Amino acid sequence: QVQLVESGGGSVQAGGSLRLSCAASGFTSRRKCVTWFRQGPGKERERVASILTGILTGSGSTYYADSVKGRFTISQDDGKNTVYLQMNSLKPEDTAMYYCAAYFNLYRLWCPPDTEQYNNWGQGTQVTVSS
Repeated sequence: QVQLVESGGGSVQAGGSLRLSCAASGFTSRRKCVTWFRQGPGKERERVASILTGILTGSGSTYYADSVKGRFTISQDDGKNTVYLQMNSLKPEDTAMYYCAAYFNLYRLWCPPDTEQYNNWGQGTQVTVSS
C-alpha cells in the first residue's frame, strides 16, 4: 500500500527555518516525482517544489515556484525514500498546510503541475509563520 507521511511542520517567527520531511513507502519504483503543495487559508492549493527521485540530480530534476526560489530547497535521500523541503527566511505568507504528493508514470518521468494528476497524497503538516 502506497503511503506518504509528512512531518516537520510547526510555528516559527518570520525569518526562521523549518525542514519538512515526506517519507514514502509502498512504491514499486524509486523513479517518480514528489511535489510539495501548500494550501493557505482561503486559498487554492498551489505547487511549491518538485523533485524527480531515483535518478541522479541535475538540471531539470527540480522545480520551484517563483515565490520560494532562493529560500526553499527540495532534496531527496533515496536510501531512506524520503524527500525534504528545507524552508529558510520564512514569511507570514508561507503559512499554510503543506502536503507532499507523488506521481508515477511508467512511460514518462516528469512532474505534472496540476494537483489533479497526483493520486498519492500525504495527510499534510501545518506551517505557521508569525510576523
